[in-house]
Amino acid sequence: MKTKKPDLRPLTAKVTQALEKAQRFSFPLFLGLVILLYGFILLRINSLSSLQPSAESINSQVKAAQVPHIDQKTVEQLESLQNNSVNVQALFNEARSNPFQ
Repeated sequence: MKTKKPDLRPLTAKVTQALEKAQRFSFPLFLGLVILLYGFILLRINSLSSLQPSAESINSQVKAAQVPHIDQKTVEQLESLQNNSVNVQALFNEARSNPFQ
């Protein structure tokens, strides 16, 4: 049995006619696509900018941040040195009055 090959010429003619008709609307379609894309981006930015973090994510970030801890013995030693020495007391007072010097 011989199989008959389908003739593609009428199909290609129909496709080219459809493409010629659609070519008239290519610019408005492109313009509509760009407008839809910009609208979607603006809506997405608006929804993401008003989003609040959850309490769980805040807690995980707080736990991840290492807060520096000063030993209480060191603080007491500095205070005793400040109280005992006039030079150190003057240095602390000068640093308090002008910390950028």
